Amino acid sequence: MRGGAHDFNNILSAILGYGSLLMIKMEKDDPLRQYVEPIIASAKGAANLTKSLLTFSRKEIINPSPVDLNEITKKMEKLLLRVIGEDIELKTSLIDKDLIVMADGGQMEQVLMNLCTNARDAMPKGGPLSIDTNIVELDEEFRKTHGYGRTGTYAVISVTDTGTGMDEKTRSRIFEPFFTTKEIGKGTGLGLSIVYGIIKHHNGYINCYSEPEKETTFRIFLPLTKAKNEETDPRAFVPPSGGTETILLAEDDASVRNSTRAMLEEFGYKVIEAADGEEAIRTFADNGDNIRLLLFDLLMPRKNGKEAYEEIEKIRPGVRALFTSGYTADMIYGKDLFEQGLDLVPKPVLSTELLTRVREALDDK
Repeated sequence: MRGGAHDFNNILSAILGYGSLLMIKMEKDDPLRQYVEPIIASAKGAANLTKSLLTFSRKEIINPSPVDLNEITKKMEKLLLRVIGEDIELKTSLIDKDLIVMADGGQMEQVLMNLCTNARDAMPKGGPLSIDTNIVELDEEFRKTHGYGRTGTYAVISVTDTGTGMDEKTRSRIFEPFFTTKEIGKGTGLGLSIVYGIIKHHNGYINCYSEPEKETTFRIFLPLTKAKNEETDPRAFVPPSGGTETILLAEDDASVRNSTRAMLEEFGYKVIEAADGEEAIRTFADNGDNIRLLLFDLLMPRKNGKEAYEEIEKIRPGVRALFTSGYTADMIYGKDLFEQGLDLVPKPVLSTELLTRVREALDDK
């Protein structure tokens, strides 16, 4: 899974990079945009699926930030309506308070999508589907009753269908990977297991209430935080500011290196390339006076990104660096490829995010 995820993430990085370049080059009214936009959307969807599968196996790096579950729910409504179909009535009832939790906004969207598509499949005759949010206090009594949970204040998001329901035997297995009651070809059995993995990865809890021929409710508990909401729409393409600085780009995958170089140059940066760690060190020694930022893939032949960075820092202490990787978290930390305090951007990365992180690294005082 680790090597496969790395290769797949590199492929997606190149697709997203070149696709974003096409979008930048096109006028807003260019008729070809209707073909480029679905390419980028599909690549994003594949990236989210990979992240979700890795989250379930607890190998994904997540960078949680304060997000509002109410805002995420509102943002997802139109998309959910298209997915669930016209015969299902979507009803939302959101508490009139901020529901700020520390979470990956994209993965919270994935949770809602998976729960609602699962509900749709359980409602062949249509009917109401409800999404509700609330705030609850989990006390010691709750923990004893349900066998899990830490006491404290939690945001709760509930998804309730009016479908066929489940018996206790089925309900006890719904979060198992590849368990499904659907016909062959109509489900992988991964949807609810991915939801379970995401919620556990965010220090939350999920339970399910269901009986045969009665409604089913999935209830998710996530710890509330007092931090300020920083969620932005990851699907909005707003080109960030560029610059004129020189960047040393070290990446052993040629397609990723070429697309990254093209994107950086499109935004004004000067780029010097290296295909491995040793070449990066030699290149810096020859051009160090001009280079303002190292943009290194973590795992490369002939010295990895961390080793190359450490050698270069001997030449210029305090040199600024930004690292990328398509490998899983256990691979990165297990092989001592990374350490706290260094900046890491997991692949695949949207061009907007990469350009923003590059600018932040250059401007960091």
